Amino acid sequence: QVHLVESGGGSVQAGGSLTLSCEASGLTFVAAAMAWFRQAPGKEREGVSCINYNGGRSYFADSVKGRFTISRDNAKNTVYLQMNSLRPEDTATYYCAAVDRSYCYESDLRYGAMQYWGKGTLVTISS
Repeated sequence: QVHLVESGGGSVQAGGSLTLSCEASGLTFVAAAMAWFRQAPGKEREGVSCINYNGGRSYFADSVKGRFTISRDNAKNTVYLQMNSLRPEDTATYYCAAVDRSYCYESDLRYGAMQYWGKGTLVTISS
């Protein structure tokens, strides 16, 4: 059974930084593409970023380009989302997601075509 456990959420002021982590178990992590999604209250889920199995390619939503970085440590079965220059509009519950294929695509962020999902971690940005 696949488990994705997010951590690192919290409350920070605008302009601050947070790093989210997602530890995976129950899947072949080294062969899986990973992604982060978010959902703000009253809004639809939004794809934030995804990364290929080896970290060689990643994609970002336009709303976070230049501010967020995604990375992974295959030795630790963990994917990270480094978030800088945070804005109040980044407030959301952030979800880790995985798929049993090595490559992610920009369309994955648009359509949410992932197989496994974590329970989410809340990020609150105050102005």
